[in-house]
Amino acid sequence: MVYTDRKPFGGAMGPDQQEQDGTGTERGMSAAEQAEESRLLRRLQMMMGMVMQTIGQDGSLTVDEASQMVADAKAAALAMFPGKELAYELIWRPRFQRLMRERFRLM
Repeated sequence: MVYTDRKPFGGAMGPDQQEQDGTGTERGMSAAEQAEESRLLRRLQMMMGMVMQTIGQDGSLTVDEASQMVADAKAAALAMFPGKELAYELIWRPRFQRLMRERFRLM
């Protein structure tokens, strides 16, 4: 597959026509910005994985403690990525809900 700098339905983009992602920022990020975002994403994935493992494996954890861990993880994720609450709600919330249902037999 060949990758080009073309829009999905034709038309090449020049440097003065860079698209915006809805938040007002240009999609064409610098290398430093991309590296920082990648670092934050890896940190977020590691943090969420650790929270999910702890909830799933710690037999002494109560429902309230697990719920607090989920709330704290959400706050940390939104601190790392402000304005991305919809992404959290679509990606992480269903995973945590499923885990809580399975772990604590919630309905």
